[in-house]
Amino acid sequence: MNYPEAIEYLYNRLPVFHQIGAAAYKPGLENSIRLMEQLANPQQQYRIIHVAGTNGKGSVSHFLSAILQSAGYTTGLYTSPHLVDFGERIRVNGEKIRPEYVSDFVEKNEKMLDEIQPSFFEATMAMAFRYFADCAVDVAVIEVGLGGRLDSTNIVSPALSVITNISFDHTEFLGDTLAKIAAEKAGIIKPETPVVIGEVVPETRPVFIEKAQKHHSPLVFAEENIPVKFIEYSADKMIVETLDNEKLIVGLCGEYQLKNIATVLTAVEELQKLGFAIYREDVKNGLENVIPLTNLQGRWQLVRHKPTVVLDTGHNKGGIEYIVHQLRSQNYEKLRIVIGMVKDKDISGVLSLLPRDAVYYFTNAATERALPAPKLKEQAERAGLNGNAYSAVEQAVKSALKEAGENDFVFVGGSNFVVGEALPVFD
Repeated sequence: MNYPEAIEYLYNRLPVFHQIGAAAYKPGLENSIRLMEQLANPQQQYRIIHVAGTNGKGSVSHFLSAILQSAGYTTGLYTSPHLVDFGERIRVNGEKIRPEYVSDFVEKNEKMLDEIQPSFFEATMAMAFRYFADCAVDVAVIEVGLGGRLDSTNIVSPALSVITNISFDHTEFLGDTLAKIAAEKAGIIKPETPVVIGEVVPETRPVFIEKAQKHHSPLVFAEENIPVKFIEYSADKMIVETLDNEKLIVGLCGEYQLKNIATVLTAVEELQKLGFAIYREDVKNGLENVIPLTNLQGRWQLVRHKPTVVLDTGHNKGGIEYIVHQLRSQNYEKLRIVIGMVKDKDISGVLSLLPRDAVYYFTNAATERALPAPKLKEQAERAGLNGNAYSAVEQAVKSALKEAGENDFVFVGGSNFVVGEALPVFD
């Protein structure tokens, strides 16, 4: 079995959430436990940092990986979804999983996979955990897929748990209030294991406190522990300052990263208490060089000047709120927004937040979950947003670039799929 055949197997023989949505969701840990037992429980061979949250968990995971790499630890990183290539999901020291490992894993374990019938996410997670063990990583940063309590990754016994924030997303699975969603995310809190909470609101704070107390887990709220403020942008990076007047250079732009940075700095403090040899220079290097160290893409990613073009994977109401705030701080003659969304998001809620003075390029990615561009345009017009519909992301992006003046600002986003299909345009 070669690499393309292995990828085809994973996509076509297993239920894939990012393609078909709810029909692929398999809540519960039974499959994960069976898979790990068949693979000799590789997740027990290295230390783990488990990261959950509605928004920001990907950025926090990459920051932590970059800092651990800077400190000399061989670091595994498991995130989802990927933007362009499957290998983005599974990395060691920033390098994607080797294609031959993917094909060998699928071929060797095809019988087991056919028997257990895991979801795509469960099978990919199992591959990642085995790969990390085979690469003899010291530590792995594991991003939760969906929720926490019943997420496939919740079989791990982490050294540290991190929950970035709580917002409305996947309400059909996690609940229709912030407290209910927080309870699901808090499911990753383990007995006597420290937990860092990145951002809380009045509805979620007591949920985390109660869960942590029940498990005798030390609890730290990052916003109160290490508040971080924005100073300026410089050379496509962001300068921030901590409460003790320490300035840090951050490789991910976007002021919405401030709370993520506070979460990361607090997490580092907890890791140091656990015996991790992480020094200040490691933190500085990891924050500044997170992109080259981990090859992260799609977080307020500047891909072109004149016109300025930024891509961001924010795709729910909470994420779009941060993006709109960031857009308001930009300088431009005309704002142009290329946007596509999937059907199971709060589309009307997102559209209600977007600026009405922008020119829109409504599109849809090549996935069954995508809302067709004409339907998105129709809903957007009811929200007072105007533009044209394009049947392909590449077509929408190129139209925006063609019409943009050198002082315009082009934003591309609305879903991971849109960003994933837009990136090759700029490569």
